[in-house]
Amino acid sequence: MRESEADFAPARLRDGGDVPYLGDRLGLSVRVEPARTRAHVSRRGEELIVKLGPKTGLRDALEAWYRRRARIEVAPRLDAAVARAGRSYDTLQIRGQRTRWASCSTSGAMSFNWRLLLAPAEILDYVVEHEVAHLDVQDHSSRFWRLLASRCPAWREHEAWLRRHGHALRL
Repeated sequence: MRESEADFAPARLRDGGDVPYLGDRLGLSVRVEPARTRAHVSRRGEELIVKLGPKTGLRDALEAWYRRRARIEVAPRLDAAVARAGRSYDTLQIRGQRTRWASCSTSGAMSFNWRLLLAPAEILDYVVEHEVAHLDVQDHSSRFWRLLASRCPAWREHEAWLRRHGHALRL
């Protein structure tokens, strides 16, 4: 991982603050518009423009944006990984699991945590490869880890990053 990604800084949720996004930091420009009934978040370069109504919360608005972005970020990575593996999956879900980063069912249903977008891109790529390896080996046996190592040689480094920083991947 790049040196700037080795240290993880949590989100600073306020106007002028910033949030992590796949190893980058996106600045926050937050405005409250009295007539607005729903929040709207849009990205312009390295900044998120957040328009809130008087009864909408910044954290909820950002989580909704991350959930939408997670599908956009995960789907092509997952499609590429299963193509490289010569496999296929059934469905893709984006969720907010409290105890898992992702899962792969025996039927090929894939589920990924939107909070992975708060981590560096290499971490998301690792978790995708990890779940795709489960299409071949459902458990965490030595066979699974050998397969994963052949697809993601730096998996130990990425797993260690998640152990060190995973608890802080929150808005």
